[in-house]
Amino acid sequence: MAHPYVLLSAAVSLDGFLDDTGPERLLLSGPEDFDRVDEVRAGSDAILVGAGTVRTDNPRLLVNSARRRAARVAAGLPEYPLKVTVSVSGDLDPEALFWHTGGAKVVYSTDKGAERLRELLPAGVEVVALGPDMQWRDVLDHLGDVKGVRRLMVEGGGQVHTQLLRQGLADELQLALAPMFVGEPEAPRMFGPGPYPPGRMRLVETRAVGDVVLMRYVSTAPGTGRLASAADRRWLETACALAAQCPPSRTAFSVGAVIVAADGTELARAHSREGDPVVHAEEAALAKLDPADPRLTEATVYSSLEPCARRASRPAPCARLIIDAGVRRVVTAWREPDTFVASADGTALLAAQGVEVVLLPEYEDLAKAPNAHLLPPEGPSD
Repeated sequence: MAHPYVLLSAAVSLDGFLDDTGPERLLLSGPEDFDRVDEVRAGSDAILVGAGTVRTDNPRLLVNSARRRAARVAAGLPEYPLKVTVSVSGDLDPEALFWHTGGAKVVYSTDKGAERLRELLPAGVEVVALGPDMQWRDVLDHLGDVKGVRRLMVEGGGQVHTQLLRQGLADELQLALAPMFVGEPEAPRMFGPGPYPPGRMRLVETRAVGDVVLMRYVSTAPGTGRLASAADRRWLETACALAAQCPPSRTAFSVGAVIVAADGTELARAHSREGDPVVHAEEAALAKLDPADPRLTEATVYSSLEPCARRASRPAPCARLIIDAGVRRVVTAWREPDTFVASADGTALLAAQGVEVVLLPEYEDLAKAPNAHLLPPEGPSD
């Protein structure tokens, strides 16, 4: 399913607090950073906050700039991004500003919570019941597949940020560091304790915005098992981009591959025909590593095309090379068509040897793009 790009946004004090314990909200950002946040909102399809933030901060979550709102309308978008909140219990104030400002709103809840919300909330607020329990993956699935949200800005609170990061569902963290201390042990912190994805996030930008420092990080740690993480999508997109670097061929697919350790460290990358007219992408990437590298057993191979199960140019297909290397997880965008090999099924070969194969079909078109000349034209559908 096509999850939105999930961007976590927050301002924190130098000692890591989101707020103090006073009755009024502590303003950690300055005018320049508030304007930056407004710009990020304007560039998002939806803005999400948790029920706790709706209760304590009573936010409006608007795009304040008339110029930015006009630009959205001129681009064929609603004046305001979709406003989203989540509540397991359905305990939300119908008089909150969240419901009475801006454009469309949607709230996700359990079956029981949704019953309560439908009675409480103003007409026009969409209430989505997600079953007896509510999971973040279900929220993101619905936002992506049903609501068409491609970029989701999450503005809190700390519990929401913590849950999304711990479950590997956050693509990016935008953190504004304010030049002040809070120092109150009971004040809310940005992140709570618990298990997070391993390794280090990658810093992609740092800059001064007024008197605060903006730091942007992206996630890098692969998911586990069949559950795709935000980093899985980013690495697979990288593999698809590598496919576009292949020397063109009429007799072989253009494929890109990246091998990533469990902590998010990139181990190797390659593309088809890289230095060898018959080498495959996964084969070339594995050849760059020491076969005894202990990280391989917990690594993930990202390949724009399903690893091959049969080939004529080498004694071992890529699926077998992956198995022999000890890799136990593969993420791919596109199942191999019958263009060159009938009934190709590298996935079955991998699965039979205990390798978990995750298919993310939302990247199939990207994987196909450098191979369009090899594929039959798509006719009209019935």
